[in-house]
Amino acid sequence: MAKFGEGDKRWIVAERPDGTNVHNWHWAETNCLEWSRTFFKNNFSNVAVGGGDGDATITIKKVEKLDGEAYVNVRKGKVIPGYEISVRLAWEGEARDANGKVLQRVDGAVEIPYISDENAGEDPEIKVTVKENGEIGNKLKEVMSKKGRVVVLEKVRVWVESMAKGGPVKDELEAKKVAVPHNKNNTSSSNGDNNDLKKEEVNKSEGKKGFKLISLTEKFNCRARDLFEILMDENRWRGFTQSNARISKEVGGEFSIFDGSVTGKNLELEEGMLIVQRWRFGSWPDGIESMCDVCSCKNQNLIVRIMFEEPEDGVTVVKLTHSDVPEEDRYGNATVVENTERGWRDLIFQRIRTAFARKDYWIGNFPRKTKCLLQ
Repeated sequence: MAKFGEGDKRWIVAERPDGTNVHNWHWAETNCLEWSRTFFKNNFSNVAVGGGDGDATITIKKVEKLDGEAYVNVRKGKVIPGYEISVRLAWEGEARDANGKVLQRVDGAVEIPYISDENAGEDPEIKVTVKENGEIGNKLKEVMSKKGRVVVLEKVRVWVESMAKGGPVKDELEAKKVAVPHNKNNTSSSNGDNNDLKKEEVNKSEGKKGFKLISLTEKFNCRARDLFEILMDENRWRGFTQSNARISKEVGGEFSIFDGSVTGKNLELEEGMLIVQRWRFGSWPDGIESMCDVCSCKNQNLIVRIMFEEPEDGVTVVKLTHSDVPEEDRYGNATVVENTERGWRDLIFQRIRTAFARKDYWIGNFPRKTKCLLQ
């Protein structure tokens, strides 16, 4: 431990002349609300939507209101967007006769009540209203609902993709990547601490380009066989995740957990020692292939390996590796690695501790109780 007033120079960034957050290692948050207002204003200013068989024209005039919150977090160079906004647009329609003479002009609005990072891969709800509800007004509203919806959704998708790439800090992130090229000649370090610092980076950077390897080590005060059984028992899984689960206990058997969000197959099972499974997240890109290290076959899923070690009675160390985790999901969100690691820690391992940290609990469907060792 360093003496008071002294510290590892790698972590002292405030006095560095090349910036206060080198390589975006430290957590940095940028408010993107005003940037988002400008983005929508520029993209929804006098936008022609198209007409209905030449006798109607629709134009999105402007953004009347944009409320909510939007921000981008950057941690270890990774972009983590967060947003929950509502948008109101003003539109104008004109109906013309066969000679091109304007018969009537109407005004209306487009409400997008909820655009959220939680639903980044889904089209938001769009509500179209018109001030004049006569025959012409309703006709123009129908045109706006059909053709205008396509235009609005396309521009919203562009904003969502821009947020996933960093929003207003995108250019800054790209500039920092270019400004710090990799030095191939400097492959060794004379400082043992530098080698230690690289170990954590290696744990998540091994594998194919665009993919990461997650490595976790967790300690439990229980027997290895008990923890193995918990992870392979669908009743217990339903209990500590509060979600539907179907889990086969056979090699080659399939499983579905978290209400079907994750599916896969058991590749290798050794009671109390090893679980090797093929995993597939529904939100991850299609066509992902990883080489199965058990049967050497290519598949559309990723490999999870969980090893159980019992260094002493009543103490189990779990070593998990999750290979070929994509850096982005199918919607362009660059939060997959962070979310997957957090899911293992918080939604699985920590919930096991919480759910079973009491004096006794039921073992499967057997009518007997035993002392809970997960305390």
